[in-house]
Amino acid sequence: MDAPGFNSIVGSFPVQVHWSDCDPAGIIFYPTYFRWFDSATWAFFGSVGYPIKEMIESGRVMPLVSADCEFVAPAEPGDQCEVRSRIRRWGGKSFVIAHDVVRSDGTLLARGAETRVWGQHVAGPGSPMKGQPITEELKALFRAG
Repeated sequence: MDAPGFNSIVGSFPVQVHWSDCDPAGIIFYPTYFRWFDSATWAFFGSVGYPIKEMIESGRVMPLVSADCEFVAPAEPGDQCEVRSRIRRWGGKSFVIAHDVVRSDGTLLARGAETRVWGQHVAGPGSPMKGQPITEELKALFRAG
């Protein structure tokens, strides 16, 4: 659970809408949002000291166990956007990260969330994974000063 007054920093991950991302009505093909959310999550963790390469080498994993997305406004090819991510909730071994996709003019295009497990491979990469307790040190990396 979040501590009272929890104030999460916000990660920012730039994305651009490409021709292949949306239909003529401006509806972005839904897997695109989930791809952006996944990339934004890994970039966010990298920005606080957990780069993906080091996590993989150390056997650290963050498997996705749930995801949702709400479409809010249409987009056009060429739109410059960013995925703004923040930790919504910490659990004992899992966390929820919320994402907003915002066009450069400030328009919210979509919002969503991912629930992930903080885990470790038991005997190195490729071996079974086991959930690990989320430490106060990890949580502190995502708190605004």
